[in-house]
Amino acid sequence: MANKTSRRFSFVQHLALAVIPRVVWALLWVVGRTWRFEVIAEEGVTPILLGERSPAKIFCFWHQCVLPCTVYFRYSRAVILVSQSFDGELITRILKRFGYDTVRGSSSRGAREGLLGLKHVIESGHTAIFTADGPLGPIFRTKMGPIMLATMTGAPIGAFHLQPEHAWTMRSWDRFLVPKPFTRIVVSWAQWTCVPADLAEDQFEPKREELNAAIERARIRALKHLGKAVE
Repeated sequence: MANKTSRRFSFVQHLALAVIPRVVWALLWVVGRTWRFEVIAEEGVTPILLGERSPAKIFCFWHQCVLPCTVYFRYSRAVILVSQSFDGELITRILKRFGYDTVRGSSSRGAREGLLGLKHVIESGHTAIFTADGPLGPIFRTKMGPIMLATMTGAPIGAFHLQPEHAWTMRSWDRFLVPKPFTRIVVSWAQWTCVPADLAEDQFEPKREELNAAIERARIRALKHLGKAVE
């Protein structure tokens, strides 16, 4: 059944929505089966392994590693915040084919609705996922949404990064990564960020910076593990 978001799209966009998700799903499913995941973590951190389901938590990662994350967490029953744009509708339909559910909203449109939807997700015992610097960047700079959700729910925030050894890098704001077939992908976990429910307003930014630093540590650790230069 068409929703309010999809009804506003043009005929060409509706055609794209009917075709592209099926093609992307098929390609990603086939190529994703050739990827080899290797998990590393900071001391004291228990990572979520491929195929595991996590209790209610908040996960954050950079927008550039959406593709490997889609494959790696496909059994997690996690719910992902996706923008209300046409691109967001396209992503939503692809994600649903991998077993994910979505909440619509972003930092610019539907922010309050998105956070309230994810609050319900956490309270229902599922994990909520943010692309922390999405949907439009700037790259490697997390928004305030995960911190706000953590204060609303008490859920800890997990920071991680998936870095392919061999990938095509797109010329986009996020340097989007498309892992090549049969490549190794490092799943790097950093320390959790815990946010108290009574967090003072002047402590929101320090907590956002703490989370930002954790995701960046995960990314840098993965690059170094693969012997790659840190960008």
